Amino acid sequence: MTTPVNIPKLRFGVIGLNHNHIYGQTNLLLRAGAELVSFYAAEPELTGPFARTYPQARQAGSAEEILADESLQLIVSAAIANERAPLGIAAMQHGKDFMSDKPGFTSLDQLAEARRVQAETGRIYSICFSERFENPATVKAVELVQSDAIGRVVQTIGLGPHRTNLSSRPDWFFRRAQYGGILTDIGSHQVDQFLTFTGSTQAEVVAAQVANYEHPQYPELEDFGDLVLRGNGGTGYIRVDWYTPDGLDTWGDGRLTILGTEGYIEVRKYCDLAGRPGGNHLFLVDGSGVHYFDCAKLDLPYGRQLISDIFNRTETAMTQAHCFLVSELSLTAQAQAQRLGNLKND
Repeated sequence: MTTPVNIPKLRFGVIGLNHNHIYGQTNLLLRAGAELVSFYAAEPELTGPFARTYPQARQAGSAEEILADESLQLIVSAAIANERAPLGIAAMQHGKDFMSDKPGFTSLDQLAEARRVQAETGRIYSICFSERFENPATVKAVELVQSDAIGRVVQTIGLGPHRTNLSSRPDWFFRRAQYGGILTDIGSHQVDQFLTFTGSTQAEVVAAQVANYEHPQYPELEDFGDLVLRGNGGTGYIRVDWYTPDGLDTWGDGRLTILGTEGYIEVRKYCDLAGRPGGNHLFLVDGSGVHYFDCAKLDLPYGRQLISDIFNRTETAMTQAHCFLVSELSLTAQAQAQRLGNLKND
């Protein structure tokens, strides 16, 4: 569906600056023509840099002040992970739509309550899955799959390696109750892509495991996880970790492989090892050969689609059912995962 051109200017507020993803979330809305009106966080070390980056925004005295502002249509947050769902629920109850950094939930109970309130209020609870929405090569892969470039998709393989950067991590990063676990957190990106590319509207967790192999000094940190999914549109394998070595010139060699009956696509999101510079590389192999796409300058539609959805009450950016199913699968995998290495089963 095309996004309507003539839409009003969306006014939004930001509550919670605990993850740097908040800058990407804010920027994607500003690029789409929205207006950042106000922001709030309890931590002065976080509000200072945000205020300098966005001097047009007013620093509010409390979260409630922003929630009560009837001129705002949307609340955006990258608060500590386990605080996002309660904030999103409050936003919906105040008649506002909500965009969370991933993960949008850290427990199945939070998800159940958000589903209840969303159905009751009719508001939008969106999660910014930036590895798809803010990655041009992945946006291009969606276009190619929808154009039947590789036939029927039967499997996805999503790899999400990250660098730990331990010295810069806040305390909550090491507390499982606050960050949610590696499959809940990083793994939600890959679950989102699995559902998107296989077209699955129903799925189950076949197997899952998490581990702490390298960081026994942080007993609640999970530095490895993987899972297998089976959906009504295909299957998927996901692996995530915190092992990116310092020798790589980016934070992680994120990859996505999409297997179709008539070809396959590999997305090299952030680097092409020993090859082309930069990120956003896409390789397509089909019956006629090997094709390369440089996707770095492609359009990113999520921001303007979400704005259109807010004003038109549509679902062009992402359906609510998809958003909630991603979270349900990630949380279920986390809850069911066998715990290995320095972790003990609960």
